[in-house]
Amino acid sequence: MRNLLARPWRFNELQKSLDGISQKVLTDSLRSMEADGIIVRTVYPEVPPRAEYSLSELGESMRPIIKSMEEWGLDYKKNM
Repeated sequence: MRNLLARPWRFNELQKSLDGISQKVLTDSLRSMEADGIIVRTVYPEVPPRAEYSLSELGESMRPIIKSMEEWGLDYKKNM
């Protein structure tokens, strides 16, 4: 979710940016978020096929919540 707040990502880009995540866990997470309407998977008819993941309108509506959580976490870390 953090990555998708910045821009659309391809599967391999996401996997490389998330240290230690297995292909299965990432696939399951993306499918779950897609089923919940948080992200959109766009498939481009190219050879080889290319798919990008981006936030849906519902996912975008979560942006202020995630920003508030980030600010809280940074403040908490600073005051420790």
